[in-house]
Amino acid sequence: MAASVRTTAGERLPSRASGLLYGIGLGGFVDGIVLHQILQWHHMISAVDGQDPGTLAGLEANTVADGFFHVGTWAAVVAGMVTALIAWRQGRIAPSWSFHIGLVVAGWGLFNLVEGLVNHQILGVHHVRDDLGAPLSWDIGFLVSGVVLIVAGRLLHRRGVRDLEQRGARRAGPADGG
Repeated sequence: MAASVRTTAGERLPSRASGLLYGIGLGGFVDGIVLHQILQWHHMISAVDGQDPGTLAGLEANTVADGFFHVGTWAAVVAGMVTALIAWRQGRIAPSWSFHIGLVVAGWGLFNLVEGLVNHQILGVHHVRDDLGAPLSWDIGFLVSGVVLIVAGRLLHRRGVRDLEQRGARRAGPADGG
């Protein structure tokens, strides 16, 4: 239903799916590039028995797992691109910066929240910092960052929705037609 919301000028609002998918994919890229590759705090399966990245075999297994993780984040970005193209072909209006960036930020937060709950807590395949004696504090910080990004993104997105609705109201003119 939210996808078919219209401005007062009758225009269909932009797709929310594309911004969220971009955010999920780009958030995953930030995690993989910064935490896995640059800082080397963890890899995808670095907490799995026998997959210690401190050994050559463990590093090889983790590198392959990181590669599959990046394929998934790349697929989310491609899906965001496809949904944006579909929305444009449907004649939806272009998103404002705050509408779109708000969704990207919220998508990044959604990535952090889901990845943090599933991989860090439920499956336990890795933690934010595997090399420390108390990884739970880092994991909680990662989850909190997800919540903060979701809230900030939602607020920014709602501002963008209001801006688009007001823009549509200005185009529609007064209700009496004058």
